[in-house]
Amino acid sequence: MSNLPPLNTQTIWAIINDTIDDPTVNQLLWYHLGYRYDAITETWDNSQVATTWRDEYPQPPDFIDSRPAIMKLTRSIPQENKQILKEKLGFKGYKIGEFGPRQTRRATAANWLLSYMLVTTGTIE
Repeated sequence: MSNLPPLNTQTIWAIINDTIDDPTVNQLLWYHLGYRYDAITETWDNSQVATTWRDEYPQPPDFIDSRPAIMKLTRSIPQENKQILKEKLGFKGYKIGEFGPRQTRRATAANWLLSYMLVTTGTIE
């Protein structure tokens, strides 16, 4: 996971615009949730993952394919940041007929990452 794109607004837009693939979106979420892959032992280290995630997901979940995992991610966004994509980036949402569960889950991932960026750094770059 060392080749992850930086966490910035360009990456957030790339997630929304589907120019970053689903595995990379998952890896960004896993990394910022604290999951680390040990290539030597070929196992996941979840010691940096919050217990609320580690207990339910000892292995990182596929957020794009898992409704329960993306719902948990949605619930973990602070209330004041629930509309952060719209408020800070001007994201107007997807047009009717142009989106499905996958796009909605990617937007949730982008929203969570943008919220994480604001909470951890105090700014959005």
